[in-house]
Amino acid sequence: MAGHDNGSQRNFTGIAKYFNSYTITGRRNCVLATYASIAAIILIYKFRPKKQPAVTEK
Repeated sequence: MAGHDNGSQRNFTGIAKYFNSYTITGRRNCVLATYASIAAIILIYKFRPKKQPAVTEK
């Protein structure tokens, strides 16, 4: 039959079970992983220790 495939006939295994483009849950997990990666990169750069200027003797 023709029509939209909702992914109910697919049997995913491994990481494809959680990250796929066929199911709503898989798409949501991809989006959440992308947002979490971007947030982690921002936090790493924000909380990175700043370089202190060299102390010069007067």
